[in-house]
Amino acid sequence: MPTSMPDIANQSTAQTEGTLDWVGMSNIEMPVMIASKGETQRMCSAHVDAFVNLKDPKAKGIHMSRLYLLLDQLSSENVLNYQTLVTLLDGFISSHQDLSDNAKVQFKFDYHLRRKSLMSGKRGWKAYPTTITGRLNQGKLDIELAIDVRYSSTCPCSAALARQLIQQAFKEKFSEEQVNLNDVHEWLGTTDGVVATPHSQRSVAEVKVKLNSTVSEFPITDLVDLIESALQTPVQAAVKREDEQEFARLNGQNLMFCEDAARRLQHAMLQASEYDDFWLRINHLESLHAHDAVSVTTKGLADGYQP
Repeated sequence: MPTSMPDIANQSTAQTEGTLDWVGMSNIEMPVMIASKGETQRMCSAHVDAFVNLKDPKAKGIHMSRLYLLLDQLSSENVLNYQTLVTLLDGFISSHQDLSDNAKVQFKFDYHLRRKSLMSGKRGWKAYPTTITGRLNQGKLDIELAIDVRYSSTCPCSAALARQLIQQAFKEKFSEEQVNLNDVHEWLGTTDGVVATPHSQRSVAEVKVKLNSTVSEFPITDLVDLIESALQTPVQAAVKREDEQEFARLNGQNLMFCEDAARRLQHAMLQASEYDDFWLRINHLESLHAHDAVSVTTKGLADGYQP
């Protein structure tokens, strides 16, 4: 058995010289203990990307095993919070002295929250696709939290057209007789009375925020609550009939084009001082069309997120 094994990354030079922006690994599967503000620490099954740059144009490559072992140490011995994420990025760079001065890591996972029903008080689990990204570029730190929130959107145009049809049906039914309150009440409870309904669709708000150093645990629940409160019609978990009826009422009282939803959420995000910057994309997965309706906006900082 040989006393030493060859280390090609250290012992040979690049066939063609040049620097590289990012080198590393993508889609690493591992469990990660997540620290979220206001929640108990919990294990999530994550897919992780880990990268450093290669600034030495002659170097053959980086040491990917060093990145993996640092991730494995975090996974098995620690909790992912703001400070351990910074420590991980520092470790990526210090383990590649003279090779790298930039590092990036990204954790993607579903974060489950217990959510209360609208009226009945029942509770159920909802999964929120979450991404935590850390970048350390020549000493400049950038920590980002991204969350997708699903909700229902009812088209204002469709609602107006449905109301017009209902008005026409009412006029045809009662035009030649004295209107009786009980007759109208009974008629409105039939399919003849409500001849049309507006179209609604499942929709997705994609939101990214830049976190500042005042954060210790990731504000996942806070951000979800802000988004769902602004939009008013988040999809539900446990549902009884009274919850479904209230959901129908909320949809009727919160008619939204994608532009309306984007402006609602933009206004709410502008009131939140804990985020240095934000980017959001509203996706209405149309039930009328085969395509989606989309709005994108940012906080509008000159050196911040771009649409």
